[in-house]
Amino acid sequence: QLQLVESGGGLVQPGGSLRLSCVASGFTLSSYTIGWFRQVPGKERERVSCIRRSGDYTIYADSVKERFTISRDNAKNTVYLQMNSLKPEDTAVYYCAAVANTMACSVSRTYPYRYWGQGTEVTVSS
Repeated sequence: QLQLVESGGGLVQPGGSLRLSCVASGFTLSSYTIGWFRQVPGKERERVSCIRRSGDYTIYADSVKERFTISRDNAKNTVYLQMNSLKPEDTAVYYCAAVANTMACSVSRTYPYRYWGQGTEVTVSS
């Protein structure tokens, strides 16, 4: 079965760092554009970052620019989200998503993505 599994979430103090991982199984991650999203209760799921198949193009939401870094290791079938200088407003459930569409990073919404993980919770205390 095609599956994405996120890990690395947890509790961190403001200003701290956390690295999330997204591991794919059942398909080859290198063939897919990957997005990281986050969601808090009562709000729409927000795209945090996106990375193209080759990793040569990345994009970030304004709220996380210069703090978060997306990367991929296709040999390990894994995409990472390094989160630095975390703020309380970064608290959310974080999801990774995949789609076999090289243009998906041009869309900031959820609809292009076909495969989704179940999320990992990040809590930044104040």
